[in-house]
Amino acid sequence: MIRSLTLIVALALASPALSHGYGVGEIIVAHPHSFPTTAAARSGIGYLTLMNHGIEADRLVEVRSPFAGATLNETVVADGVASMTTTDGIEVPAGGTVTLEPGGKHIVFMGLDGDPFEVGERFVVTLVFEHAGEVDVEFWVEHRDPNAPPTHRHDHELDHPGAAG
Repeated sequence: MIRSLTLIVALALASPALSHGYGVGEIIVAHPHSFPTTAAARSGIGYLTLMNHGIEADRLVEVRSPFAGATLNETVVADGVASMTTTDGIEVPAGGTVTLEPGGKHIVFMGLDGDPFEVGERFVVTLVFEHAGEVDVEFWVEHRDPNAPPTHRHDHELDHPGAAG
């Protein structure tokens, strides 16, 4: 009962930026969103915040989407060169928060094939956690914040010198 109340209070007190959230087990998934893509884009990127209110760590291990594929990725900078690497999971520490954001961890949705993400569009994906289980979440395609750091192209075959993420 107390854990349910904690979840309700956490979602109620969330900022407007975290206005749509979901829960599974001890994990809260807040503000799943993406940004518009160009008509030529083959992939789009997903961002969200994961909060673990449990006493044990958990991991996001899979994303199932309506697209041809979805991978968990992270932008890594080595010797001044930014590149994107695929990871087999994203650790969410006990009592901790992990934000998937431009320039860091993120989800890549592959296979857009001429059907770009457009502002106002919504799509449902399933997030799979190692311990908490599965939860369906709805991603909203939102206007990109002009004050946010620029993101790099997600051409999976090239490194991008000087890219911010």
